[in-house]
Amino acid sequence: MSTLSQSAVPRYIQLATLFRRHIETGRWKVGEQIPTVDELASEVGVARATLRQALGILESEQLIERFRAKGTFVRRQPKDHLWCTMETNFAGLLRAREGATIEVLSAADGQLPMIVPHGIGELAPSYKRLQRRHSRDGEAFLLADVFIDERLVPRIPPDAFTSKTALKLVADVPGLVIKDAQQILTIGGADLETAELLGVPLNAPVAFVQRTAVDEEGYIVLIADGIYRGDLVRVDIKLR
Repeated sequence: MSTLSQSAVPRYIQLATLFRRHIETGRWKVGEQIPTVDELASEVGVARATLRQALGILESEQLIERFRAKGTFVRRQPKDHLWCTMETNFAGLLRAREGATIEVLSAADGQLPMIVPHGIGELAPSYKRLQRRHSRDGEAFLLADVFIDERLVPRIPPDAFTSKTALKLVADVPGLVIKDAQQILTIGGADLETAELLGVPLNAPVAFVQRTAVDEEGYIVLIADGIYRGDLVRVDIKLR
């Protein structure tokens, strides 16, 4: 498996994803024995220690079970857990995830974003910066770094910061009209802080989403940088 060496994601995580897919597709059937570590090492061309790490992830997810002197067997199919749909239209971005909770990890006034991801609009004089974590059933799926034009904050109810999506925070401001909004999606790996806050391994796949909204006067009223867990998110795009 030569592609393993071409990714920044650790090999054992790539392998765990591959083996999980084997179970999902039925290549490794529930109740059946999977190949031995030696057989897998020969098939994918990686060290046995790396394979044991990958299988350890599947064992921790209770997808496989190891029996001494018998081998390793598939215990069950993965749960259908790709429930976090990443919206690709304005209306979808206004909807909060059903059953999700939003926790404000930190808040600061008088801030300016270090990076403006889109070439639209003019920066406001200052911003309120929020770091928020979105979870469902106690499982974190999104970290968001949100900059809101500080002039709008007095018109946003305090409870909105723990109940509304970033875009809806500004879209619901009375009298404010969003003239332009853009989104960028890239794929990468979780750094140390992200891994800790999302509860995923270091370098686990994540989706980086940058959103910008501009008002009628041409000011950037929102910059939201989100990091989604790669194993919980899907992107649905209507082509026609």
